[in-house]
Amino acid sequence: MKRIGLLSDTHGYIDEKILIFFSDCDEIWHAGDIGNIETAVVLSDFKPLRAVYGNIDGTDVRIVYPNFQIFTCENVNVLMTHIGGYPGKYEKGVKEIIKELKPDLFISGHSHILKVMYDKENNLLHINPGAAGNSGLHKKQTAIRFVIEGKEIKDLEIWEKDR
Repeated sequence: MKRIGLLSDTHGYIDEKILIFFSDCDEIWHAGDIGNIETAVVLSDFKPLRAVYGNIDGTDVRIVYPNFQIFTCENVNVLMTHIGGYPGKYEKGVKEIIKELKPDLFISGHSHILKVMYDKENNLLHINPGAAGNSGLHKKQTAIRFVIEGKEIKDLEIWEKDR
């Protein structure tokens, strides 16, 4: 069993309450727009970090974190990128990657809109954790934590704060 903390679009800002929310997590996953390498260091010093770079991330982040993360957690195959879209509206090229890799869980960020959707066509769960940072058009900061046990993704909880 793994407890995962998932966030995106921090844009260089980590609210202390997110760290409290993630305190029981085994890993943190960041779906891009980290903001700067210092933010990634804060997260990786706190818990093991898996991350992808986003469109606002500079070279300092891009040399450490890839555009796509493809990995297995427990028995769940995971695909994570920053600009990915969502079921029925995947970004160009992402649908082909999903068809080829057949992930069980597809994670993306970018929209600043928290979404959890099941994709029946591709038999996967899609999660976008929204935006955890304090810049952008969103009115609420959000993050998610959940459990992966074997092949099961469960116990999803949302952290939310008015900006």
